[in-house]
Amino acid sequence: MPSKQLLFGTGGIPRSTKGTSSISGIKRIRELGLDCMELEFVQGVRMGEKGAKNVLETAKKEEVALSVHAPYYINLNSYDEEKLKASLERIYQASRIGSLCGAESIVLHAGFYQKSSKKHTFESVSKALKTLTGQLRDEGIPAILRPETMGKRTQFGTLEEVLALSAEIEGVRPCLDFCHLHAREGKENSYPEFTEILSGVEESLGKEGLSNMHMHIAGVEYGINGEKKHLNLRESDFSYPELMRALKEFKAGGRVILESPVLEQDALMLREIYTEL
Repeated sequence: MPSKQLLFGTGGIPRSTKGTSSISGIKRIRELGLDCMELEFVQGVRMGEKGAKNVLETAKKEEVALSVHAPYYINLNSYDEEKLKASLERIYQASRIGSLCGAESIVLHAGFYQKSSKKHTFESVSKALKTLTGQLRDEGIPAILRPETMGKRTQFGTLEEVLALSAEIEGVRPCLDFCHLHAREGKENSYPEFTEILSGVEESLGKEGLSNMHMHIAGVEYGINGEKKHLNLRESDFSYPELMRALKEFKAGGRVILESPVLEQDALMLREIYTEL
């Protein structure tokens, strides 16, 4: 559901969770006073329908909004037909189980350029996502696929690419990972640049694009080829107060998922900064 306000939460269960289950994580999110959590299916979809039903019941009871991060092992630009088929299946299963958990947004890493041109890669990814969104619609699975902006230059996922896919395909919306955008070129780290990004979202997707955003935020260490690793926000050069100011200015709604090593601490810090603006 589109949100008129920003929800803050964690990518995966909070670090301070007692236990390792998604249900424990959801309860901990509520104890912390946060709003949302991303279920990490990054190593594969290992949850069944019964487990998903339990997650849904807990999330409803605790009033915690959920999303899903699909498995990492995906390349929608693979030259190998079997690998492409396996990639589509992984996203499909993440969408199917995720929707049973009550998660609408399914975040995915779309793939790599490899030896393809950027144009050819875009066409391959677009074709694959059209196939998937059609299958999900046919089966009545209410999932929105969210290709993520990526932090390495070898990876498909510039801001322009994910916005173009989202404008072209029904059932596709972007996941804006701001530390990836920053790490890719070492830029995108000031109030004017953040406002330019948000203006681009509005231009491509209209007001609805701004009212139903899905964002990943963390500090990031990066080099000449882009992202190296995530850092805690305070230990990074990322201008997160400026980003919060830009989001407030644009009246952005949706979810802010923290992916820094100290997940919930940074989520609570960001929400406090945002609330006090």
